[in-house]
Amino acid sequence: MPHDHHHDHSTIELNHISIAFAVGIVLNLLLVIVQVIAGLYSHSLSLLSDAGHNFSDVGSLVISLIAFKLLSVKSNKQYTYGYKKTSVLSALFNSIILLLSIGAILYEAIQRLMHPMPVPGLVVAGISGLGIVINAVSAYLFMRDKEKDINIKSAYLHLLSDAVISLALLVGGIIIYFTNWFWVDSILSIVVAIIILVTTWKLLIQSLRLSLDGVPLHIDVDQIKKVALTIHGITDIHHVHVWAISTTENALTAHVVLKDDTTADEEADIKHELKHQLFHNKIHHVTLETEREHIPCETEPC
Repeated sequence: MPHDHHHDHSTIELNHISIAFAVGIVLNLLLVIVQVIAGLYSHSLSLLSDAGHNFSDVGSLVISLIAFKLLSVKSNKQYTYGYKKTSVLSALFNSIILLLSIGAILYEAIQRLMHPMPVPGLVVAGISGLGIVINAVSAYLFMRDKEKDINIKSAYLHLLSDAVISLALLVGGIIIYFTNWFWVDSILSIVVAIIILVTTWKLLIQSLRLSLDGVPLHIDVDQIKKVALTIHGITDIHHVHVWAISTTENALTAHVVLKDDTTADEEADIKHELKHQLFHNKIHHVTLETEREHIPCETEPC
C-alpha cells in the first residue's frame, strides 16, 4: 500500500527561524552599539573586546539567515540541488569564526593578565547584565530547533556563549568593584573561552564532515542495510552512499539486489516501501539501482 508523506516530525519552520534570526541580529546589533559607547566612555578594553566578539556573531547570524533563505530557492540546470549546501558551509564558516573569536579572547585575557588594567567594575557589570538578557533571549528563540540543524545549533551556541561570557564579565565586574582585583576578569575570560572551545570543536568537526559529504552523524549505514533486508524481495544492498544536501536534508544512492523472480510491479512496490522506510531514517532523497539475484543452477548446463 503506498505511503504518502508530506511532512517530517523534525521539520523546521522556516518562518519561525527567520524571525528568530532577525530578532537575534537586531538585539545583538543594539548590544554592540551600547557596548562600544560604554567602552569608549569608560575606557574599558574588556567591553570593547566583547563588542567586537558580538559584532562577529551578528555577521554570523546574517550569514545563517541568508543560508536559510537560500534553502527555498528552486534548483536549476547549474545547481540541481539548489543552494541548500550553503547551510552546511554557513555552519562551517560560523564555527571557524567562533574559534577565531575564542583565540582573540584568550590572547586579550593573557595580555591583561600580564599587564592588569584598571576596569570600572560597575560599568562592566551593568552592560554585561544587559548582554546576558539579550543573548539569553536570542538563544532561547533557537533552543527548540537546535538539535534539528547544525546551522541553528551554531547560532544557538554563538548566542549562548555570549551569554556565558557576559555572565563572567558581570561576576568579574562585581568582584573588581569591591576588591580592585583587575586580574579576575582575565581569569574568567580564559575559563569561559576553554569551555566554549570544547563545544565549538565538536561543531567544527560535524560541519566539516558534512562539507566533505561524509555520512551525517545521526545516520547509521549498517542500520539502513538491516532495514532494507527486512523488506520482502530484497536479498542484498550494497554501494550505499549517504551524504547531506543541506543541514536538514540527506540523500542516498544504493544498488539493490532483488529475488530472481521479482516482477516489475513487485519491484515498484519494493522500491516504494524502501523509500518509505528510509524516510523515517532521515533520508529524504533516494536513488536506487536494482538487479535480479543470480541463482546458479544445480546442474550444468542450465
